[in-house]
Amino acid sequence: MLRPVSVRLELLQVARLGAKLLGDSAGLVRDFYRRQWTDAGGGRDRSGRPDLYYTVFTLNGCEALEVPVPEATLAEWLSTFGTGEGLDLVHLTSLARCWASLSKKRMPVGLAKALLARLESFRKLDGGYDGNAAKPHGTAYGSFLALGAYQDLGKLPPKPLRIVQSLKGLETPDHAWNNAPGLPIGSTNPTAGAVTLLRHLHLPLNPAVGDWLLARLHPQGGFTAVPGAPMPDLLSTATALHALTSLDRRLTEGQRERCLDFVDTLWSAEGGFHGHWADDDLDAEYTFYGLLALGHLSM
Repeated sequence: MLRPVSVRLELLQVARLGAKLLGDSAGLVRDFYRRQWTDAGGGRDRSGRPDLYYTVFTLNGCEALEVPVPEATLAEWLSTFGTGEGLDLVHLTSLARCWASLSKKRMPVGLAKALLARLESFRKLDGGYDGNAAKPHGTAYGSFLALGAYQDLGKLPPKPLRIVQSLKGLETPDHAWNNAPGLPIGSTNPTAGAVTLLRHLHLPLNPAVGDWLLARLHPQGGFTAVPGAPMPDLLSTATALHALTSLDRRLTEGQRERCLDFVDTLWSAEGGFHGHWADDDLDAEYTFYGLLALGHLSM
């Protein structure tokens, strides 16, 4: 089982295990993460521009691999976003997570309170969170991001059981979750997010959820995003493994070996991981998912 810490620290604990499994290749991944910092101060996206979302994964990768972070230039860049006015939910929560990764003395006084006040503007009537103003309901992904941001800033969301009510509306008949109510089948990443949310809110989970996640294991290793998907991907693999570990569900040795082989097929000698077999690019996000998957597979 995973230790009861914040989502961010929990992921880092596992990613550090993955870094150890890299062996001699760990130096290549360290160099890859060093190259992800831009002159502006943030981590680069796939087009090479600094982006808050990718900065989160650049920070997390550096932390997992003990790569020094350019804290001063990063803090200066983060300061340009102020209290997050005008940012969408993904980038607002990324801003909070970035500040939380830096030493507390660098975070401006009063900023945490302002960020959380802004975050509440994304709360829906059903108690969940989502960044789409047109949606009347929260999503598993949006609520997962919100909980992580609150934890990083040392708080819990107001009325957390309202998040549980939101998740209830997103359950699917096959014992999983999706990001919209009334759908007939679940999806791996919303299900993994719901598992993490419910566990951090100290609520029980139906063992059938673990069965559903294990059924997403592809014959060639890795996990698929939805039932019937033609190929596995690294995001679904990392999140499914994380959720299964929290449910205390273990892969067989054969399943574990196939997953290790799958992750290995996405490895690049440039030091990063591709997201799936048809992905030609490398980035900090999928490389962190590679570390997360390896960490779980090393347990």
